[in-house]
Amino acid sequence: MTSPAALRGRIVVPGDDRYHLLRSTYTTVARPAAVLLPENAEEVVAALRHAREQGLPLSVRSGGHGLSGRSSNDGGVVIDLSAMNRVEVLDRAARIVRVEAGARWAQVAQALAPYGLAISSGDHGNVGVGGLATGGGIGWLVRRYGLTIDHIRAAEVVLADGTVVRADADHEPDLLWAVRGAGSGVGIVVAFEIEAIELRDIGYAQIAVEVDRGGRALRRWADYLAEAPRELSTAVTLLPHGRSLVASITAVVATADERRVRAAVEPLLRIGNTLDQHAQLAPYPALVSTAHLHANVGQQPSTTTNGLLTGMTDEDAAAIVAAAGGRHQALINMRSVGGAVNDVPADATAYAHRHQGTLVVATAFPPQRGVALDAAWRPLADRVEGAYVGFESRPGESAFERVYPGATGDRVRRLWKRYDPDGVFQALWRLP
Repeated sequence: MTSPAALRGRIVVPGDDRYHLLRSTYTTVARPAAVLLPENAEEVVAALRHAREQGLPLSVRSGGHGLSGRSSNDGGVVIDLSAMNRVEVLDRAARIVRVEAGARWAQVAQALAPYGLAISSGDHGNVGVGGLATGGGIGWLVRRYGLTIDHIRAAEVVLADGTVVRADADHEPDLLWAVRGAGSGVGIVVAFEIEAIELRDIGYAQIAVEVDRGGRALRRWADYLAEAPRELSTAVTLLPHGRSLVASITAVVATADERRVRAAVEPLLRIGNTLDQHAQLAPYPALVSTAHLHANVGQQPSTTTNGLLTGMTDEDAAAIVAAAGGRHQALINMRSVGGAVNDVPADATAYAHRHQGTLVVATAFPPQRGVALDAAWRPLADRVEGAYVGFESRPGESAFERVYPGATGDRVRRLWKRYDPDGVFQALWRLP
């Protein structure tokens, strides 16, 4: 493969010592023909032009944590943005931060900590900025801060024809709308300007609660979160516990005030039989630590789907327990949303799910695959609505319609066609 001058030394092919660390994603072992490593927007343009000239499948990667595995491929070209990882505070008074798409969220948290700033950004420091910040961003501060996309004020985008465009409220507002939730289909977003929040330390609690077969503990968790202080965000993982289940609850309170942390967390201790608990104050970067940073080499193969609940009925809770404890035993995670997420109008961004309170995620691991996941998910399939693109590993028309329902999906399709008429960035969705 001939190297353009702008990318000399930054095209990695099989046989290169770097190839085994760059070819795959977190969930999928891949074998691309080449991985391109641009260091600035001009080199992204050169990389895109080079990739298109080869006539091979194209993937774009920031962190490579994406559960679908779409940020790499077999036999094609990968544009890897990991060298574009700079984080800069542009305006401390306005809390505007410029973050390049190849940074990982641990690096962002570490860079912002000296300024007393933070951005809610997923739940693992190894996740790349670009993938999360173009899909939504359900993080540890989600009920207080909202989605990551809700605070993107501008984006720098390389379009399919090689044009570099700034999208903000006054310039290309339609492009900014699409970037915030459906950005993977309009171009390569190389940098974001994001409004951060003032935050240094947070309250952190880990609680284990026994879950009865009827799921009453889960119903109480959801009922409490619907009324809880917005400072509180939680994630729940359901795990086997003898002949029942245990809910492992991670609770994050966006304040360093111990009294408010205690008041927010204590009701969680009353939703069921508490097996274990501990709480502490910690700096925000401890949640998305630099210790999380690692190469992605396909170490966690999985198949994932998800949906949202507005409230949680007794029947919903029982269905969740059935999915987690049934014969197929999917791993079930739940995240509290609502709060600040639902302050944003449903048509303000390409993420339209602005009235629900709970995100339910189901994952199957080998040797189980999609058929087993679908069987485990069946009790919930007709109870949930919508989907979050970050936790949907099987792209296609059905997934698209759940992620981008109704008028939102119609607008996404129109804008993808406008900004990428040849479908360079949408091929993996397999849309008609």
